[in-house]
Amino acid sequence: MASHSLSLPARTPLLRLLCRPRRAILPSAAPPGRGFCYTNLSSAAAPPRPASRGALFLGAAVAAGTRQRGAVWSRTMSSSVNSAAVAESAMAKNGANVEPLPFVNDKHGGVIIEMTAPMDPQVFSASLKSALSKWREQGIRGVWIKLPIGLANLIQSAVEEGFWYHHAEETYLMLAYWLPNTTHTLPVNATHRVGVGAFVMNDKREVLAVQEKSGVLRGLGIWKFPTGVVEPGEDINIGAVREVKEETGIDTEFIEVLAFRQSHKAYFEKSDLFFVCILRPLSFDITKQESEIEDAQWIPVEEFAAQPFVQKHELVKYILEVGLAKSDKEYAGFSPISIKSAFTDKQSFFYMNRRDLDKASGSGNAQHKSGL
Repeated sequence: MASHSLSLPARTPLLRLLCRPRRAILPSAAPPGRGFCYTNLSSAAAPPRPASRGALFLGAAVAAGTRQRGAVWSRTMSSSVNSAAVAESAMAKNGANVEPLPFVNDKHGGVIIEMTAPMDPQVFSASLKSALSKWREQGIRGVWIKLPIGLANLIQSAVEEGFWYHHAEETYLMLAYWLPNTTHTLPVNATHRVGVGAFVMNDKREVLAVQEKSGVLRGLGIWKFPTGVVEPGEDINIGAVREVKEETGIDTEFIEVLAFRQSHKAYFEKSDLFFVCILRPLSFDITKQESEIEDAQWIPVEEFAAQPFVQKHELVKYILEVGLAKSDKEYAGFSPISIKSAFTDKQSFFYMNRRDLDKASGSGNAQHKSGL
């Protein structure tokens, strides 16, 4: 994929690195509304220019735990204060038409209604009123409804009762409701998209570069680094290797995350995290991706750097600088370490600067060494 591209329009964030006396990952300064790029400033050889079902943090992106308030998100559901009376009236009128709704309790004092079977909208409405009345008496706070796309005819009934859209995926819509007459504390939808860019250089000091068939650089003959978007449930290191393989046919070994950039109001008004990775090539014969890549080649690093495009866009210049600094053993990035959570059996990756940690701890363990 080339959908997550470094070939950004003229509004690409301008990066001004701030020097720091210690080794640290620090953001470069940028005007309000621009992005930040995070690099290890002290070790870069650069010029003086510097669910569980209850959690419901669903989405392909990085889910935010912050609480968004105000406007639609600060609903108190005052329109449903008399829901109990309405529910009793509905039950009296419908009698047997009030059916129990399938639900599970989450870990945060709420419930999740998971509709899977068709139901008449009127029956669903009466059943929902009855359930909400009962849950309010029980002190339940958040209520979620997961509606598969095949049951879209029930959306209106839920909205009329006070539910709002939380998020949607290809196969379902998630709606939310807050029972207490207070500002809700439900988590917001996922706020970030995660992308990767790959710096790959061979022993001839040629970098792997591509020209895209679509996007703002189409037909301009500009060489750029392979980039793409991390897929749902995919780790950064795995995504970087996959993107390089898809676009160029080159097999690689992931080494480190060198730096990352954060920007806002990108795709669908979401924020964007872009991780710059360095990979070691394991093969050298290129097979370009016909659907998205116009051309792919090994380009001498001097020729790549001399492109006006590279000189104009600071992000690309910094990727080149940190990549060369790492190749020359003068820069330390983040290496992935597999860890296990104390709360679940799931494995995840913790990215850290192993080189400096080993120095600080005096460890000589070979398994903690990383580099090209």
